[in-house]
Amino acid sequence: MSAIRDAAMAAKAWPFEEARRLLKRFKNGPPDKGYVLFETGYGPSGLPHIGTFGEVARTTMVRRAFEMLSDIPTRLICFSDDLDGMRKVPDTVPNPEMLTPHMQRPLTAVPDPFGTHPSFGDHNNARLCAFLDSFGFEYEFVSANAFYRAGKMDEVLLRAAERYEAVMAVMLASLREERRATYSCFLPISPTTGRVLYVPMKEVRPDGLITFEDEDGTDVTLPVTGGNVKLQWKPDFGARWAALGVDFEMYGKEHATNEKIYDKICRILGGTPPEHFSYELFLDENGQKISKSTGNGISMEEWLSYASPESLQYFMYQKPKTAKRLHFDVIPKAVDEYHQHLRAFGAQEAAARVANPALHIHGHNVPSSDLEIPYAMLLNLASASGAETNDVLWGFIRKYADATPETHPGLDAAAKQAVRYYQDRVKPLKEFRAPTETERAALSDLAARLRAWDGPVEAEALQTMIFAVGKAHGFEPLRAWFSAIYEVLLGAKQGPRFGGFVALYGVPETADLIDRALNGRLSAA
Repeated sequence: MSAIRDAAMAAKAWPFEEARRLLKRFKNGPPDKGYVLFETGYGPSGLPHIGTFGEVARTTMVRRAFEMLSDIPTRLICFSDDLDGMRKVPDTVPNPEMLTPHMQRPLTAVPDPFGTHPSFGDHNNARLCAFLDSFGFEYEFVSANAFYRAGKMDEVLLRAAERYEAVMAVMLASLREERRATYSCFLPISPTTGRVLYVPMKEVRPDGLITFEDEDGTDVTLPVTGGNVKLQWKPDFGARWAALGVDFEMYGKEHATNEKIYDKICRILGGTPPEHFSYELFLDENGQKISKSTGNGISMEEWLSYASPESLQYFMYQKPKTAKRLHFDVIPKAVDEYHQHLRAFGAQEAAARVANPALHIHGHNVPSSDLEIPYAMLLNLASASGAETNDVLWGFIRKYADATPETHPGLDAAAKQAVRYYQDRVKPLKEFRAPTETERAALSDLAARLRAWDGPVEAEALQTMIFAVGKAHGFEPLRAWFSAIYEVLLGAKQGPRFGGFVALYGVPETADLIDRALNGRLSAA
């Protein structure tokens, strides 16, 4: 065993804990199918979003951890439920009127309002694949429509017909009385309208034939095989596990209450339920659950306009069992912490590496960091200078670090993103306040000491001097002194370690900034 594998066997990082739990399934040898199967699900009624990213990223982390522990081959399937009926016309599509006549038809039978693919389902599936490919995920795409119609669900569907009473007993026990009267685990696709029908079964035969009343009032008998029928979503979970032989699947906590239902149906249909992992949902800035319909929280596109995809993977890595605020103000912290882990990785022993998020984001190919200036500092630099482009930031960076956009492309990208973040998220909210008399005296003293400064232009030396000014003017606690600096000079409630900011922004430039603030010449504009 390698040093990493030895360390991983005892690692407390959650991907390794999940991977070890999964490995116990194979103590007697690899599965008969010859590989371990990971699965994620996708509902193509809408475009892929930040939750889709999180599910695939976290599943990939567990898969990668498993591969560090075992030589059994693995596969990851992204399964799209594109045979599902369209329940509503999305608000975000062009030509919505063309979709209205196709309500309840399978998404792969609904016209594509974008005009790029044979169906709306195909369009969204293509967007999913492009989305996942852009992040370099390794996966295999499976369409429910193709899977059902190619007969790959037939064996399990026939078993569901044969064991219909057992499947229904599980489902009926979970339903309210009025729902039980019309419920069936089978959803036939009407041969006359093409719609997915939520109708009771008049007969379910053990040989796989079902009879139901079609939309025109006539009785129709169809085989459950060949894509004529799909399963309701809860039975479909268990049936899909049985048909594919899924070994691991994670999902949001809203599914956790249904795990026992999924597992029971999987067993009834001849399968072994996978190991599952339920994660907590994201919250917005006010602690409310994020909803696609209300648009609270932050979107994938917004995060990626302000920071790297790796920083988002780092955010997804952290405490998946804990509900976390997913809002704009978490981005700078996520970026800087991600780069701290990158910088630490090279010098770490195996036991520390397996606990480092960088290993779970990148596997064995952990890159080095060229972020010489923390993102939070770049953001404050943009704020103090009123930067419109990253060229302004590079004017400061070149004086502070031996770096150029060509030698430090990651730093250059972060500078551009910090300027964009400042322009979009900080500048509109900046609110400078006038200093109190005590603060004015202290800031005047600080400006004078900066103009007379002949010490090294180093963060620690400058920080020590700034502390001394606060103590000399009686700030207690000293936190109040730094709050005054941020609110008066930067128009923000919090800010960077100010000695580092001065070293980067410039000693005389900071003195000038103080003078402008004391003369009332700073504004959000």
